[in-house]
Amino acid sequence: MISLGAPLVGAQAQLSAMIGALRHRGPDGMGYYSDSAVGLAHARLSIVDLEGGAQPIANEDGAIQVVFNGEIFNYIELRSELRACGHTFKTASDTEVIVHAYEQYGDEFVDRLNGQFAIALWDSRKQRLLLVRDRLGIRPLFFIEHAQRLWFASEMKSLQQVIPERLQIDPLGVAQTFSLWSTVGEQSIYNGVKSLRPGHMLSVERGKLVRRCYWQWHYPPERDVEAPPYSRVCEELRQRLVDAVRLQLRADVPVGAYLSGGLDSSAIAALICRYTGAPLRTFSLTFEDPEFDESVYQQQVVRHLGTDHTSVSCTRADIGREFPRFVAHAETPVLRTAPVPLMLLSGLVREAGYKVVLTGEGADEVFCGYDIFKEAKIRRFWAEEPESEARPALLTRLYPYLRRSPVGSAAMAKSFYGAGLLEVDSPCYAHRPRWTTTARLWNFLNKDLRADLSTVDPCSWVQPLMPVGHEAWSGTGRDQYVEFTTLLSGYLLSSQGDRVAMANSVEGRYPFLDHTLIEFANQLPRRYLMRALREKAVLRDAVADLLPPSIGERTKQPYRAPDSASFFVDGKPLDYVAELFTAQRIARSGLFDVDSTLRLFVKCQSGRAFGFADNMAFVGILSTLLLDT
Repeated sequence: MISLGAPLVGAQAQLSAMIGALRHRGPDGMGYYSDSAVGLAHARLSIVDLEGGAQPIANEDGAIQVVFNGEIFNYIELRSELRACGHTFKTASDTEVIVHAYEQYGDEFVDRLNGQFAIALWDSRKQRLLLVRDRLGIRPLFFIEHAQRLWFASEMKSLQQVIPERLQIDPLGVAQTFSLWSTVGEQSIYNGVKSLRPGHMLSVERGKLVRRCYWQWHYPPERDVEAPPYSRVCEELRQRLVDAVRLQLRADVPVGAYLSGGLDSSAIAALICRYTGAPLRTFSLTFEDPEFDESVYQQQVVRHLGTDHTSVSCTRADIGREFPRFVAHAETPVLRTAPVPLMLLSGLVREAGYKVVLTGEGADEVFCGYDIFKEAKIRRFWAEEPESEARPALLTRLYPYLRRSPVGSAAMAKSFYGAGLLEVDSPCYAHRPRWTTTARLWNFLNKDLRADLSTVDPCSWVQPLMPVGHEAWSGTGRDQYVEFTTLLSGYLLSSQGDRVAMANSVEGRYPFLDHTLIEFANQLPRRYLMRALREKAVLRDAVADLLPPSIGERTKQPYRAPDSASFFVDGKPLDYVAELFTAQRIARSGLFDVDSTLRLFVKCQSGRAFGFADNMAFVGILSTLLLDT
């Protein structure tokens, strides 16, 4: 917290309440700093310098104080650089390099950090607070102005401890989530609470708040893209991946890895085994339902690499039972249950005595792995001849793993993907069909909210976030930027990443999201990433010799889990579900239309919710009602 007016009073008690709500993020110790202007608190998950790394950490005279959540992976190199500049270190922690880097370089210190972090730095000489969030938004950072103070924390439940009024759900946050899968920009699910954007810093000095973007995804103009020899690019990518993995293995505790059975996590595990020589402990998630289970592929990788492997099986009953706990940690509505099994997986990691795992998250965004990029490529090809029957038929090649595919027939594909077909220059081009479908969830909102949204285009929320000059990027580059701005930072790295790992005091690390690796990949011709409809081509070829061909050439299968069926047993809803889906409870929320919501409930209860829209609507409404209790 920092005062925006009168001096702080009672800061210690407030800090204790705030940090106590975050004990799951740091069960290994708590630390505090406060004066008349600012209060800092930290819950520690000890990973580097177990004995000496307690926070807050200060410079030599105590004028600069820092708390942060996350890791600075290149802290060893930075420490040597700063010592050469005359700085003295009293610990071996990564936290202390932040203090001295700020002393040496000012706000530009962040440009030297390779890591994932949410930082709060207090400069008492300038009476200035600096909040910084990592480039990709891996670690969360929220803030709210209230009672002449700026309150900030890693999770909103911490803010709730010191704000007398209960945080109220913001209908705009619900509407954004019910179309884009997450809120965007600074928007959060609660009124007044803002999320510091990835790659941004916020300074507070003399009561004035100033925001600055220090990093963002960027692509060169399409006309300026160079095409180095493909084989050389594969070699350089391999070395950059090795460097990223080695950096992110740095820890004073054991480090494990997730293994899904797909290319991305398998590549990370293989790089660890090949280039470190250290025994590797891997962890996997399996399902009783064969539609979602990938254990066959997981075991192929385990046998190939010889890892010490453990898996946890997830059932529909597990998802239904654990969903309320997950929502409490996620602090946002979700449209899928997929994060819940990952919360169980992080619990397995913690039970095994591990605090850190490397994952394959991010490869699909960086190297065009998702079907949405293939869809957009086909749709742009189709848009050149809109009357063609053959071109949209190419869409039927997608989604071989789905029982009920949106491209199950050429007619269905043409109808679904025809939305906005000719808007090829729009930054929302790739996402338009999906947002159009997801926005049907707005039909379950109450009539006043529906009226407010009647003229709203979801693209209007994303368009202002596009950087200057994006018009000159390739279409695929724009598609990737929007995917990062919405799904990656707001959902995959949050609800399905940080929150489910930290629920069990586990830190996830993401080598594919090393910013130097991203900057390298973004300079490449998009055809190196997606050759015809072969996704992540350059990545596949860079690691081909490390993996069995069945894994290296396996088509992308997005991670999924059972949805609405998880909340009913033999046609009966789980107790908490039955309590929430009553006319009185739905009406009390002030968000949803009672009649249409109850009809959806009956449809799901009878097992007739087969489509994506029904399942997403049910999970979205259920998670929202849980937040509103």
